Amino acid sequence: MLRPAPGEHAENRQVAYLSSPDVRSSIERVLEVQGLRPLHDAELVDLQHRPGAGATGVFRVRTAPGPGESTPPELYVALTAESVPEDAVIDAGRAADTDWSAWFHPHDPRLHGLALASDPESVASVWGAGDPLTDLQTVSYRPLRRAVLRAVFGSRTVFLKVMRGGQATALHHRHVLLAAAGVPVPPVLGPPVADVLALGQGAGTVLAGQIMADGARRIDPAEVTQLLDRMPAELLSLPQREAWADRTPSYGHAAATALPDQARRIRSLVDHLQRQLDCSDRGPVVPAHGDLYEANLLVAEGRISCVLDIDGAGPGHRVDDLACFLGHLAVLPTVDERYVFTDSALRRFHSHFVTTVDPAALACRSASVALSLVAGARDSGRRDWQSAARKRLDIAESLLGLPQSASGW
Repeated sequence: MLRPAPGEHAENRQVAYLSSPDVRSSIERVLEVQGLRPLHDAELVDLQHRPGAGATGVFRVRTAPGPGESTPPELYVALTAESVPEDAVIDAGRAADTDWSAWFHPHDPRLHGLALASDPESVASVWGAGDPLTDLQTVSYRPLRRAVLRAVFGSRTVFLKVMRGGQATALHHRHVLLAAAGVPVPPVLGPPVADVLALGQGAGTVLAGQIMADGARRIDPAEVTQLLDRMPAELLSLPQREAWADRTPSYGHAAATALPDQARRIRSLVDHLQRQLDCSDRGPVVPAHGDLYEANLLVAEGRISCVLDIDGAGPGHRVDDLACFLGHLAVLPTVDERYVFTDSALRRFHSHFVTTVDPAALACRSASVALSLVAGARDSGRRDWQSAARKRLDIAESLLGLPQSASGW
């Protein structure tokens, strides 16, 4: 039986504290230390739990109005239990048996280019090429990990990927390698600036849209495996990143933190998954994408026209790329109820994938991917996220029963 990992109970307390009214005291301390007006209200807008590292919360904060102010401007304050450079953060004190650090967005202590990429004047100066900036929006932000912003210059769209120190250079190298091999990736718009890599817009529309519309019935599942076949051998010389299934116990702990009433059930699932992972055939190490699923694939005229998010491209196993695809596909109905054709899409793609890799490995690794997405339901901003998380847990268990052949459906 999987036992709670050291520090798991501490992380449970961290998540609970960030979600509780008690967190106001830490935010009040941050405002006071910075000489700002007292706290009026605070709303948790994002909660990230990284097992083994700690929890981080981002809050939309309003201070008490000053003289002549009807509505003070909003601030975004992040509180983290993770280890961060002390000279780049504010000491937010101790609470819930944890020493908390804080910063004001966008001054993320691990993403030094985020302030640059969030400032319209700087973005126009560095990446505008003389065109006026007409829109700048955050697409995604994982505190202390990475961010993506979309900058629009008239009819031209640029995506700014903000990464930890040195990672943008490595990503630039991956884009060059894949483009030279004929893999359709977004064009790089020059070398990184302050750990920010600028990318052009890829051709096509996101595969998720076609899955929602009709189960992507016009996309041949072989398009996915053929795309992977084009991954260049040079990727094998890069560092190998863990697949989602390699961190099954950690994702089990995160799921149990999100759904404490399901902790025993989750630990039983993790135990079963670990046994299946250990005895199934993972196959050879090959050039892999590392995070292949419907949101990272663009399609046009029935073909895959662009592949996104190649940060993890490198040595890996084909079965893990295919399991990533199936695991994400299976949970789509918990993201949006309009995904009514998911079952038929899952059947079609699995029926092809299962002919190319070990069926048992594909099943348990797909289930592991779905388990990794359980805790993420909390980050959706939905009030019923616990229900979505439980459904994802149901799906993870069901994927263990994927047929062992295409004819098994």
